[in-house]
Amino acid sequence: MTTQIINGTVLMPSGKWLENASVLIEDSKIKSINSGSEVVADKVIDARGGYVMPGGIDLHVHGGGGADFMEATREAFVTAAEAHRRHGTTSILPTMASSTVESMHRAAKVCDELMADPRTGILGLHFEGPYFAPKMAGGQIPENIHLPDPAEYHEFVEKYPSIKRWDASPELPGALEFASYMSSKGVIAGLAHTAATAKEVEDGYNAGFSLATHFFNAMTTSHKVGPYKHEGTVEGVLLIDDFDVEVIADGIHVPAPMLKLLHKIKGTDHVCLVTDAQACSASNTDKAFDPRVVIYNGVCMLADHSAIAGSCATMDRLIRTYVQEAGVPLSDVARMASETPARVMGIFDRKGSLAPGKDADMMIMDKDLNLTHVVMMGEEVDLTAGA
Repeated sequence: MTTQIINGTVLMPSGKWLENASVLIEDSKIKSINSGSEVVADKVIDARGGYVMPGGIDLHVHGGGGADFMEATREAFVTAAEAHRRHGTTSILPTMASSTVESMHRAAKVCDELMADPRTGILGLHFEGPYFAPKMAGGQIPENIHLPDPAEYHEFVEKYPSIKRWDASPELPGALEFASYMSSKGVIAGLAHTAATAKEVEDGYNAGFSLATHFFNAMTTSHKVGPYKHEGTVEGVLLIDDFDVEVIADGIHVPAPMLKLLHKIKGTDHVCLVTDAQACSASNTDKAFDPRVVIYNGVCMLADHSAIAGSCATMDRLIRTYVQEAGVPLSDVARMASETPARVMGIFDRKGSLAPGKDADMMIMDKDLNLTHVVMMGEEVDLTAGA
């Protein structure tokens, strides 16, 4: 089966746009990208001059379509992944917030099974916690938070190949050993929910922490202690050129000027767009999965409004916000949505850019950045399903 996207403005691996171009897909792979739109395929998708970009890769997402990964069921995983697919996310790293050990085991078993099929789009599992600084817990469930436990995390990583990322606070006792172990096993160690100083960030980076989770959120920045100024976690991460960051670019978690500043300092190669989406995202529901959480001002928030507890965003919204509100070029934003997370995950050989031989994962947006088509593994996604 061959499919051809015609009349497209295609983002090439160079970061340049190829106008009036076509993408030829054979089965699940990109076969060729050419100027002109002579039809040579069984099925045709007319981009009508729209932007043809790699499919989004979301490295931090808790749910969608009314389902939450904390349910730890196959149905919940599939429902959420499919819901985000209809908004441009073709590859997803399901995220478990700080959970019980029992829930973590159930989720890992489900994820092991689903990631064996590339057509699910599931890349593995992300544990956001439970090794966090209690005072920086934010929307995490406080009863589940505790210090790094080597016996616990060794068992999980050795038992479940689906575990690809695990977050912790680097200043905690045992956190550096945790990061070193994760790094040795090829698992991304994320820095999160932390009040680490610049020195503690540096020590964490040297031990194996490599990705800052929902940057600017649930971490300290420049602040006063008595009469003196002190740097925070944010400054510590910014001072390390190769420290990757992920950012919730919904314009609410992080306002547009800060999104623009982050791009200016870190550059396209070290910023990943993530939704941090909850079950209410990509759905018609206005209720959160967590009973402590309410939907307010376009985000999930603890009922007492003491902390934001996740987003209602989708990948297409992140792209529009970064371009239209922060003024960053679409070519850069598209790469932060796909290429950079693919590199962070170590899957850039098959995903993250449009090139012959790579998986045919892509999205098409019109000139106003409205999503018009999604293709995943060579198959067009029905954007109206579940509506």
